[in-house]
Amino acid sequence: MDFSSIIALIGGIAILLVLILRFKLPAFIALLISTLSIGLFLGMDATQIFKTVEKGMGGTLGYVATVVGLGAMFGALLEVTGSAQSIAQYLLGRFGLERASWTMLLSGFFIAIPVFFDVAFVLLIPIVYYLQKQTQKSLLFYALPLLAGLAVIHAFIPPTPGPVAVTKILGADLGSIIVMGIIVGIPSAIVSGIFYGKFITGKIFLKTPDYFTEGDAHKKLPGVGGVLTIVLLPIFLIVLKAFFDTGFMSLSSGWRSIINFTGHPFAALIIANLLAWYFLGIRGNYHKNNLFKVASKSMEPAGTIILLTGAGGVLKQLLIDSELGLDLALDIKNAEKLERFDFYKRASEAYAVVMSGTAKRFGNIILKKGTIFI
Repeated sequence: MDFSSIIALIGGIAILLVLILRFKLPAFIALLISTLSIGLFLGMDATQIFKTVEKGMGGTLGYVATVVGLGAMFGALLEVTGSAQSIAQYLLGRFGLERASWTMLLSGFFIAIPVFFDVAFVLLIPIVYYLQKQTQKSLLFYALPLLAGLAVIHAFIPPTPGPVAVTKILGADLGSIIVMGIIVGIPSAIVSGIFYGKFITGKIFLKTPDYFTEGDAHKKLPGVGGVLTIVLLPIFLIVLKAFFDTGFMSLSSGWRSIINFTGHPFAALIIANLLAWYFLGIRGNYHKNNLFKVASKSMEPAGTIILLTGAGGVLKQLLIDSELGLDLALDIKNAEKLERFDFYKRASEAYAVVMSGTAKRFGNIILKKGTIFI
């Protein structure tokens, strides 16, 4: 990669940061301006730049917009019907106050599937407040496990835009991302939420705000069995399709067609929306007109997320079309090879010195090249 390309990339990123942080411009338009700037700095033709914008936006949103839109409606239905609180209070009653931190972790796992991170946190914070008042432990003891559970699932499970966008951009299988994300994410959440929560609680004490009343955590809620079935069904269908895509088991063509159809994120989320609409909404004595308003209003935050994701897709496409991304990747790869060679050279030298018993020389290597041994 030549020097001018590096300047173009750094300049585009600097413009993005200035527009957002200094001029408070919306991130969507700031991303577009930043992308256009990089293209101009690279000397790309104007027609080519705008074709790249169209291609990047359309290619990204064709998949992401559908999943995020369906997910937003699904989460809104669960929010208005009290389904999130139903899951949390069931787990709390099941495991008791002594295991309440684990309860909040599990609640975060389940509730972050259909509901966006910030919405889920607002829904469950009354339960965190309630637990703190009951036990008089630091608020962090219950809040950190909740946040850890929400963050992990939010990063790996659709319909949140992160895993959906990664799946589309990298061409990865969504079911595999879910499975591997859970394998990696659960231990991470336990360490950061449970263990660190216990550690930091002994150092920082936070109490429930004075405006909170325990009645905020209690209201008539839908049955937890139905809620969990509806929440987990789309995940089950997507993972089931991914399992059979591995070829580990064979099925008749009829069953395979059904699994391929219902296991696609579009179909899985449509099914979940219909079930939530009827069983949690209509059967829960919510009027269809109110449900329609809830679903329509859910598109407002979804629109922002969709546009931001699309703008990120535009930047990605520019890096591809200009070959700037390829050049950067090759430079990093070559640098890694040189670094790896240098590492082995220094490590071999250290090993030889140890074997020869020259302690003074060995000490100098540690002091000069300490990163080898850290």
